[in-house]
Amino acid sequence: MTKNTRLKLLAVLGTLGFSMSAMSADVVVDPKGVVPYVTDSRNVVVTSGSGLCVQAGASWSPAAAEQAKDASGKPLACSCDPDLIAKEKCEPPKPAAPVARPAPKPAEQKVKLAADTLFDFDKATLRPEGKAKLDEIVSQLGKYNVEVILAVGHTDRIGSDAYNQKLSERRADAVKKYLISKGVPANRVYTEGKGEKMPVTGDKCKNMGPENRRNKKLIDCLQPDRRVEIQVIGTDK
Repeated sequence: MTKNTRLKLLAVLGTLGFSMSAMSADVVVDPKGVVPYVTDSRNVVVTSGSGLCVQAGASWSPAAAEQAKDASGKPLACSCDPDLIAKEKCEPPKPAAPVARPAPKPAEQKVKLAADTLFDFDKATLRPEGKAKLDEIVSQLGKYNVEVILAVGHTDRIGSDAYNQKLSERRADAVKKYLISKGVPANRVYTEGKGEKMPVTGDKCKNMGPENRRNKKLIDCLQPDRRVEIQVIGTDK
């Protein structure tokens, strides 16, 4: 290299200038827009022998160094002039803190607890075996976080619809009173009467003679229809 060539090179480098921070690795530039540093054919920022970025003369400014990006989208100033840019602009974004989610609420469920053969024909007074069945149900309630207990009364088909509707309601009320007497909160127990609309005997008791209270065979056959069904609505503990 001749003396004149060396002088010209020194003059160019003096015009371009160097950044004040050495790079530890090649910085590949995103060539879009103004690049305020000298780059080679690989779009890598040219550095001095001591690893300092070579600034591109008049094209360089702190704002241009921040606006220009490397191949990863980070400002070139982060690698070449880190003292000129806010540190947080050069750090990868912190992952969002996980959102605390409430523990899933147990799914509400309906637990149907059968309580049949509770009543004698045309009666709303609990039979002894009916009370025993209700005692079993009360003992099972401890398994649940009880929200609602629904007692639904039913009758057999003997008698008028209107009479049987009232009878079914009285049977449901009798069950409610018994549950309350066993410690079940009164504000948890609701009642409903379905009359004779929902028999469980099906066709079993058809063609058994007169449909009246004097037909003991029919009355005995229809015993399962004289019942109260209890639904417990709540969640497992």
